Amino acid sequence: MANRLAHETSPYLLQHAHNPVDWFPWGAEAFARAKEQNKPIVLSIGYAACHWCHVMERESFEDDKTATLMNDLFVSIKVDREERPDIDAIYMAAVQAMTGHGGWPMTMFLTPDGAPFYAGTYYPPEDRPGMPSFSRVLTSVATTYRERPAEVSRSAERLRQIFRHTLVKAQPTGALSPALLEGAYRAIAQRYDARDGGFTGAPKFPQAMALDFLLRHWRRTGAGFALEMALGSFRKMARGGLCDQVGGGFHRYSVDAHWLVPHFEKMLYDNALLGLLGVRLVQATGDAEVRRVTEDLLDWLAREMTSPSGGFYSTLDADSEGVEGRFYVWSEAELDRALGPDARAVKAHWGVTGGGNFEGHNILHVGDEIGAAAARAGVDVPTVESAIERARRTLYDIRARRVWPARDEKILASWNGLMLRAVAEAARVLGRAKDRALAIANGEFLFREMVRDGRVMRSHKDGVTRIRGYLEDHAAVGLGALALYELTFEPVWLQRAREIAETTVTWFWDAEARAFFDTAHDHEELIARPREVTDNATPSGTSLAIDLLLRLSEITDDADMRQRATWVLETLAEPMARHAPAFGHALGVADMAVHGAVELALVGVPGSDGFESLVREAARHYLPSLVLAGGAPESSDQIALLAGRPMVQGQATAYVCRRFTCDAPVTSASRLGEQLEAAVVPDDGRPGG
Repeated sequence: MANRLAHETSPYLLQHAHNPVDWFPWGAEAFARAKEQNKPIVLSIGYAACHWCHVMERESFEDDKTATLMNDLFVSIKVDREERPDIDAIYMAAVQAMTGHGGWPMTMFLTPDGAPFYAGTYYPPEDRPGMPSFSRVLTSVATTYRERPAEVSRSAERLRQIFRHTLVKAQPTGALSPALLEGAYRAIAQRYDARDGGFTGAPKFPQAMALDFLLRHWRRTGAGFALEMALGSFRKMARGGLCDQVGGGFHRYSVDAHWLVPHFEKMLYDNALLGLLGVRLVQATGDAEVRRVTEDLLDWLAREMTSPSGGFYSTLDADSEGVEGRFYVWSEAELDRALGPDARAVKAHWGVTGGGNFEGHNILHVGDEIGAAAARAGVDVPTVESAIERARRTLYDIRARRVWPARDEKILASWNGLMLRAVAEAARVLGRAKDRALAIANGEFLFREMVRDGRVMRSHKDGVTRIRGYLEDHAAVGLGALALYELTFEPVWLQRAREIAETTVTWFWDAEARAFFDTAHDHEELIARPREVTDNATPSGTSLAIDLLLRLSEITDDADMRQRATWVLETLAEPMARHAPAFGHALGVADMAVHGAVELALVGVPGSDGFESLVREAARHYLPSLVLAGGAPESSDQIALLAGRPMVQGQATAYVCRRFTCDAPVTSASRLGEQLEAAVVPDDGRPGG
């Protein structure tokens, strides 16, 4: 028999709709029941693609005896962390404070007013060394709540203290300077894994935002090691099992230090951040391998993760047929049968052996440089390249007939905004018409279905849009709209970006705290109002908001936006200096604040040969803080960056400006290229673009 979760739209909650546990969704009904019956709450937080969430469901939530314990002793609440990042952030802070680590499934025990007093993550069905069974934990916590209420109250009060910092008024903590950025670069570089790329330790996460900051730093300073870290890490990830060699896109993280064995789920946000990094690396280096991998990622997005209405789905599961990774791995015999005479060269390139590298099977990875693989197979490099290309198509068709991993088809605003920015920038740089169409369709979907009265909604599925959006939703969608403006030069996208920015300030800026909060002023009251400033798996709402404000301030000449963004960065200066790896995206915004933007105004008729020649030239150059405006002369009254800048002799004209000074207007692509390159280092010797 179905429980209350059957009425939800979240695929994760619906996965639990037929558990024997009497689940409640988060809401007033659950807390009223707990108060009425004086029962503690067991709060379980996870997400649809979470492998260990599935394991705990099979072992405990589908078990009648465990469910009976939960139903008798607790009020049980299930939360999808992707729909409710506010709840996840609050209780993740609590579990980390109590246990020293966090993760999903998150298992929290709360008083009826929502205060946490005990916490953990995954619990097994039976006792294991150092890990009690879930049933033992349930019984012990319920006994403590019933028989030692003072102890529970003391624990809850101690944990309340960890949330008090969000009420502290923000203050400047240091100066924004090249020295701050140099120190951050050195701190990040100390953690670099010179052998395998990325940063030390296992499990190993992509950390695309830190790599993006390193790429910026290289462009500013010429530090070759910064480029080596950014490009080398991307290549190592792209050649490992972390990257889907057959279907494109990246898995979430690697369980080893070599990027070989991934945790096989695919997340939209990881691919958004890595896709954007790939586009910028192509601009910076022209690297053909990076371009191919980035284009494969975009093709995967269009093929497997885009709804008919243009929204981007959230995740692909790690499991299929109850086994993690089954969909993605191969035996040597399968490749021999499928590829015929190409098999030898392909196996050499992708490191395929009879014994395999993962539970008797093979995770495809680039085991050898293509020249070495060709030598081992006794053929030339073009033969191997052709064989690999054919193999990708053949193996994809075979794999498509397997049982697919589940797909979480909810559409989340912030993740869509991140991916929209990546796709729009890719369309501008890579020049593929299909990427341009994909970006425009996604932008139109977001503003049609997920923006209401200027406010962004969090989640959409099966035609239902729900939950008022968080800070990250507004800022990411605003940045996506701004990227669409820089791709299309259609003023409506700039207007939408500005409206979202104004809404963000109206609903999320707190004048007393002088800071952005993650939830709006009219959000439901929780035990704390979350205010997360570090960049974790995704950029924080704060760093996205100041990115949006700072970029818009350059195009619209809005001093208030510029001052607000700079103020927030100054409040983060000391944390950025001390904990640089935790502020990858914020450091990128600080880079723009310190060095200033390169402003490029393109005046002419979009679509004309002269105008498009200038657009293509601009797309060739990697400038970390380039902002673009473009359009016909008559549009200059509407957009500050275009104001007072006419066409020269009736030809499409480019104006390159920085720090309130403009170069002479140019009409040729080659002269524009020279000015853009010179804009990276101004005449006074300070980095500038």
